[in-house]
Amino acid sequence: MKPFSALTGANRSQARNAALLNLFATPGLGSLLARQWIAGAGQLTLALAGFAYVVAWFLQRMHQLYAQLDGGGAVAPNDKYFLYGSVLFGAGWCWSLLTSLDLLRQAGPAARAAAVGSAQPLAPAAIFSALATVPQWTRREAVITRTFQFADFPAAMKFVHAVAELAEAAQHHPDVDIRWNRVTLALTTHDAGGLTERDFALARACDALA
Repeated sequence: MKPFSALTGANRSQARNAALLNLFATPGLGSLLARQWIAGAGQLTLALAGFAYVVAWFLQRMHQLYAQLDGGGAVAPNDKYFLYGSVLFGAGWCWSLLTSLDLLRQAGPAARAAAVGSAQPLAPAAIFSALATVPQWTRREAVITRTFQFADFPAAMKFVHAVAELAEAAQHHPDVDIRWNRVTLALTTHDAGGLTERDFALARACDALA
């Protein structure tokens, strides 16, 4: 199960902005703005805890320097605070990096789905060739279907939500059947009266999500 959902092609800029915030401002902030609540909260918590440790170490260090200037006894700062802070902040940053890369990756298929080709019915030979690009899909007359299986119902629903965003970006909508952790998608181009490149483009994008 993925800890974050896909962004649509229209939100490619949102994914990029989330990555910039995560990597160059505050780890987790970009994830939260991209609605990745669990991942973002975890990343932000790690980053803030690490920052707090580093600040505590810095204050101790400054206190030591001022004490030395005044000629008094100086207590050495606890260097473990700096180590703990660096590790926690680094963990939050690395986690936010993984989230950022996944957001950018998931935005890609949606952009491709939104730019699908012709909606003209495919010839039998073209359908045969297109089926080779989606080997896990099954053709039933003028429809292609695939059943996706996930760990649990929430994971299945996250996938359905991501597919809905893909379909909306492409303006091409599959039939969806949900059975707890199993999601079956069926694709055909009703206006064309059969299978078109739009169906296979969206199928490939859904495969990329899964």
